[in-house]
Amino acid sequence: MSKVPTIGEALDLLADRDPEALAVQDDAEALTRAELRSRSRRLARVLIGAGVREGDLVTVRGGNAVAFVVAVCAVHRAGGTPQPLNPRLPPEEQRAVVALADPAVLLGAEPEEFPDRVVLPLAPALDGVHDGPLPSLAAPSWKAPTSSGSTGRPKLVLAAAPARADPDRAAAPFLPLAARQLVVGPLAHSAPFTYAFRGLTTGHALVLLPRFDPEAVLDAVERHRITWVLLVPTMLHRILRLPPARVAAADLRSLEHVVHMGAPIDPALKRRWLALLGPERLTEVYAGSESNGLTVIRGDEWLAHPGSVGRPASGTEVRVVDARGVPVPPGTTGRVQLRRTAGPAYRYRGAPTPPAGQWDTLGDDGRLDAEGYLFLADRGGDRILRGGTAFYPVAVEQVLEAHPAVRSAVAVGVPDEDLGSRVHAVADVAGDGLPPEELRAWANARLDPEQRIDTIALVDEPVRDDAGKARRRDHRPPA
Repeated sequence: MSKVPTIGEALDLLADRDPEALAVQDDAEALTRAELRSRSRRLARVLIGAGVREGDLVTVRGGNAVAFVVAVCAVHRAGGTPQPLNPRLPPEEQRAVVALADPAVLLGAEPEEFPDRVVLPLAPALDGVHDGPLPSLAAPSWKAPTSSGSTGRPKLVLAAAPARADPDRAAAPFLPLAARQLVVGPLAHSAPFTYAFRGLTTGHALVLLPRFDPEAVLDAVERHRITWVLLVPTMLHRILRLPPARVAAADLRSLEHVVHMGAPIDPALKRRWLALLGPERLTEVYAGSESNGLTVIRGDEWLAHPGSVGRPASGTEVRVVDARGVPVPPGTTGRVQLRRTAGPAYRYRGAPTPPAGQWDTLGDDGRLDAEGYLFLADRGGDRILRGGTAFYPVAVEQVLEAHPAVRSAVAVGVPDEDLGSRVHAVADVAGDGLPPEELRAWANARLDPEQRIDTIALVDEPVRDDAGKARRRDHRPPA
């Protein structure tokens, strides 16, 4: 194929090859490839009629549902760049994102929410709208998600790649060309969005769960014969918190690939998953919303380099630098920097974009070993300095999450005149009734003296979102 097809053309090719193949389904409905083509073409005509032109951003607000997938495909067919918006963001943040995006159309909102915008329902009425072929349009940027917001107000990350996709080329070197993909992370978040829609354009059938639930994941894998799924460590942890008999009874034979990313993983948790699946079926990826580089490591490789997030892949270069930006030797911890040899993979709207060819960072600290394997510490800005000793909150969080009552945990440093910082932790115990001081004592008995928890709060709701992200600033106690 001399020219890479537009995303609309790629979807049409797949529909021509197997019109009755499943394209996407949720708990309420399922669409074949032919039905997805018809519905997305019709909605694209509505978008064009509402003023969308090639290269325009179109905000799509919604959750994990067939309607969201149809809407994104329609935006691509209309020549727009989909800008996914998480409906769970606070209203003021949603308004800030929409103001920054300045979309030609906003799908999935009510007119009174954004009175100065062209607003349409996520799934508007399409009666009488023609579903014939459309002009072949491709926006210069195929997606514009927000950053995670875990380190500040979200900003728009516009992909440098145009809205084109080769249906005969796998979405990633560690993924199959065709698959039955279970989508459990929020599609409005960058990683689930990227893997779902890149998969959709290579023949993946998408099975959508409305949100993560450990029982629902195991049920869906068995019922739909899922071949791959993207998870984050919090999800892996919660699945293995189910009764051992339930996990042992789960039929996971169809799973060819489980990919995890989004946060550091406790090595003990990873070993349990390696034993459950087999090392060849578990892959870890380190990357960010910006797609400014990635590292990859398969389970059998990880066993030879425990704790590593892998080596660079897909044209990525990695180095570690000190506070002056000078590269440090292997084994020395510093700021992790990445860059793509083919050039920048993104540009920001709402923040400065690093110049072309410049090293970039996701804000994480780590080290490289002599073989080029990367080992992460944590986000550099999250370090806690207590009594003259600096450490990363992930050390505290992983100990807390090892307690059978804890679903997820977050630790933060709180200013202290004597120690510099004291450690405050928040743990989700899902109504267990565990006394806070009992959990604090249990964790402190397993932590190094300088890492011990000073104060702890127990909650009954997740402290991380379904993408595995935690906004640490939201968990600091009142001054």
